[in-house]
Amino acid sequence: MSSPTKPEPTCLIMSLPDEVVVDIIARVSTRFHPSISAVCRRFRSLVTSPELYKARRSLSGCNEHCLYVILQSFGENSETRVYNLRRKPDGGHRLVLVSSLPAMPHEASFVVDGSRIHVFGGFSLYDRSERNALSIDCRYHTVQPLPTMPKRMIGTPLAHVMDGKIYVFGYTNYYNKVTAVFNTLTQTWEPEMTKPRIELRHVLNGPDGYVNSIVYDGTKETKWETEWMLKFNKWKSVCVIDDVFYSYDCLYNKLKAYDTKLRCWSEVKGVKTLLPTNKSLVWWPRVVNYGGNLLFLYQKRICRIEEHWCAEIALERRQDGEIWGKVEWSDVVIVGDFCLIESLVATF
Repeated sequence: MSSPTKPEPTCLIMSLPDEVVVDIIARVSTRFHPSISAVCRRFRSLVTSPELYKARRSLSGCNEHCLYVILQSFGENSETRVYNLRRKPDGGHRLVLVSSLPAMPHEASFVVDGSRIHVFGGFSLYDRSERNALSIDCRYHTVQPLPTMPKRMIGTPLAHVMDGKIYVFGYTNYYNKVTAVFNTLTQTWEPEMTKPRIELRHVLNGPDGYVNSIVYDGTKETKWETEWMLKFNKWKSVCVIDDVFYSYDCLYNKLKAYDTKLRCWSEVKGVKTLLPTNKSLVWWPRVVNYGGNLLFLYQKRICRIEEHWCAEIALERRQDGEIWGKVEWSDVVIVGDFCLIESLVATF
């Protein structure tokens, strides 16, 4: 007589109601969410649900910061895709393709506003109008179209967010400079485009491209001006932390800080061991504000292999006014033939 067949073991979590599963997932680190999403369609839906976002905010009681990097691949099938920084089980870090998002327009401008990344201008194989406008919701990794830009802007426009509005600077032709204003609250464009009273320079031309800055004076609603000390410094990228501008100085291979109150430059101390000894190896450097810390990203070519590095630096202003940095971690986050277009930190 054959023994009775044992029943198949069941996964208890599958029998739980959605609200209980959401509460469980909310207590798990976000680095494991891609693995959870791969289990089944139900889990995939819960991981991207508003309920999980609310549960995580309720448990943490504070904002979460996440780095997104726009990389453009080279070759015949060149694409501009969105990646985000994730922590590996061994404690390291890596950039992972956000596969749910489509390829982004080439030569577009990217600007972050809270949990959303807005994309303006650029062109694709299917739309060469250079009037693209998109919004990426970083909480759920979805994309929605925005109202088309009022006018075509050639080349890469420059976008900046201020007080709930996004100012998009660009050229309608090689001589006519314009500013378009997008209201993030009403999700509409301002009725009129204006001519900016500043010289626009937002040039990215290979590893030797430089970006000039535009500083907004909040005391006058419509006044934009270039900061003269910044204008004469060639910057790869800039970020602001506690009223201090940070930038990588490619000429002297230094991480530098500009105090807007004292109007002077200084070197960030304590990070020399982080910087490559051969500055010619540094390509596409970027600095970005990561919840009060500084993220330094750059590309390094070693024996024809392209390594993309990222380091997190904690900053401290000492009594003598010097700014010191402490390297929290430094990792190769992706390997491959990519051009680093933009780096942005979304806040959830």
